Amino acid sequence: MVSAPAGEVVMIRNKIKRNEVYQRMKAERKKQASKERRERQKQHVKLGDAAPPKAVPKTQESTRERDETMVDPADKEVIADQEMDEFALYFNASVKPKIAITTCRKPSGRMFDFISDLLRAVPKSSFYERRNFEIKQITSEAVEKGFTDIIIINEDRKELNGLVLIHLPDGPTAHFKLTNVRLSSEIAGHGVMTGHDPEVVLNNFNTRLGTRIGRMFAALFDQRPEFTGRRAVTFHNQRDFIFFRQHRYIFDDAGKIVNLQELGPQFTLKLKSLQAGTFDSVNGEYEWKHRQEMDTSRRRFFL
Repeated sequence: MVSAPAGEVVMIRNKIKRNEVYQRMKAERKKQASKERRERQKQHVKLGDAAPPKAVPKTQESTRERDETMVDPADKEVIADQEMDEFALYFNASVKPKIAITTCRKPSGRMFDFISDLLRAVPKSSFYERRNFEIKQITSEAVEKGFTDIIIINEDRKELNGLVLIHLPDGPTAHFKLTNVRLSSEIAGHGVMTGHDPEVVLNNFNTRLGTRIGRMFAALFDQRPEFTGRRAVTFHNQRDFIFFRQHRYIFDDAGKIVNLQELGPQFTLKLKSLQAGTFDSVNGEYEWKHRQEMDTSRRRFFL
């Protein structure tokens, strides 16, 4: 049966009939696309090494606008800068991370559940009750007690919506929008976290700003992972959304990775600002701050 042209479908006045014809056309197109894909796969297998390279699909990321701050990790200037930045001592293992995690005022029960997951995900972390302390007071006390970072979780009407990461003693401070939180208990078939220091995987942090944010995340973890724990923590940047995932490797008898078991939690971060120094909402100087006028193109990314 030959499907009607799209223009004729629009002209069908009966809504139910129009929808039936549209759904039939959609199913036919899908069936034809699957057939063509199978044919291409057969041809690719048949030709072997002589097969033409597969076409790279056009996505927002593959067609992103070139950013002058894009960096090459092997660039000598970039390497020199990183050897002098606030996180250098963590990457050469001279300083061990020690993380304080706290809440906004009047936290909900779900926030405590989320923090319980974070405490297991970040091995060198401890929870401290917020009470009525201001962030500056918390920062000063954390520095005195030798903490290297503070994580503050925020919520609005019992909805987790923000995360502030303060690197001690001198900053920087990153403020993120927090969305799509799923606790470990809400992930079907999740594994049980152990206390081993995990591997840290950073994906697609390609600009100077992105590299800085990636190093800030990595500095939360010991740089000498305990591979016996088979844990991997991933910060994956896609279109400036940072996805947090945690998995455990599962090996077969031959020592090959055969599966990944998700441990949780899951959440997504979107950078709102990066402030020089520790938290200061009044006189703070910003290295970067998102503004509405920056959203001029869907192919422009900052990390």
